[in-house]
Amino acid sequence: MDALERAKEFARRFGALRDEVGRVIVGQRALVDGVLTAIFAGGHCLLEGVPGLGKTQLIRTLAGVFGLKYSRIQFTPDLMPADIVGTNIITEDEKGRRGYAFRHGPIFANLVLADEINRATPKTQSALLEAMQERSVTVWGNTYLLDPPMFVLATQNPIEMEGTYPLPEAQLDRFLFKLLVELPAREELAEIVNRTTRGKDPEPERVMDGPELLQWQQACADVVIAPHVLDYVARLVLATHPAQGLESVKAHVRFGASPRAAQALARGAKVSALLDGRVSASFRDVRESARPVFRHRLVMSYQAQAEGVSGDSVVADVLKAVQEAAEEP
Repeated sequence: MDALERAKEFARRFGALRDEVGRVIVGQRALVDGVLTAIFAGGHCLLEGVPGLGKTQLIRTLAGVFGLKYSRIQFTPDLMPADIVGTNIITEDEKGRRGYAFRHGPIFANLVLADEINRATPKTQSALLEAMQERSVTVWGNTYLLDPPMFVLATQNPIEMEGTYPLPEAQLDRFLFKLLVELPAREELAEIVNRTTRGKDPEPERVMDGPELLQWQQACADVVIAPHVLDYVARLVLATHPAQGLESVKAHVRFGASPRAAQALARGAKVSALLDGRVSASFRDVRESARPVFRHRLVMSYQAQAEGVSGDSVVADVLKAVQEAAEEP
């Protein structure tokens, strides 16, 4: 099929996934679309919200609709790095000779749920760094590759809650998107109660498998980004740095977004373009990904925390300022 037909087929398959997830998850359309976009862009996703909003259920449902190998890691203060990546154990053969064998940890899966990731200590959180970036783990000097596709979908409680450890900047930067899980509307809440109190919960059916997912990831990667759109991406990222002179950024941001944020903007924009039936990304596609890309990468100042200024409000100022400076041809 040609490029336009492929884009239409992608939109159809994306819709099928969304509909199947909707059989289990009530509402949360923007959240579902955001997580699916991150998956097709080949990135990891961080979901933040208070307990009980269905974050874990959403990730389990996604594992079902993709038919992927799934593992769940419950992050607690006593969790150790070896509990995530695995460790060498002593073995003994039939002749009594002893040796070491590597026992794989739960990170060896296609879709890894890092549940309540900010309840573990920074040492344990750091065990995910290599797996999320290089798709590999190193134990006792030996490197083990993770089978593609591989995603970490993490849930996080708001940092104001008791018993949480803020994720370090290097960890946050490895998440393509950070998505906020909102409270359901009244009608949605009633439907949630209706679905979950009748006995057996609905089980999702597989819509797509791993090989097809990898093909669509490549199709998204093949979407073109013109030089002027890439320049727009660069302008946005640089505008998040206080040294660039934007007043709201100088007042409220200590450190701006990294080059990895520019890559995330481009990857998210490519998925948005293909979903819209286009084979080249536009300014609008970039803007759609700006908030989930930037909100966890901006290190806010103490003044911003005191004034209650969020990263999203700063991103809105950045989008406005850069858009005024460079309109799309």
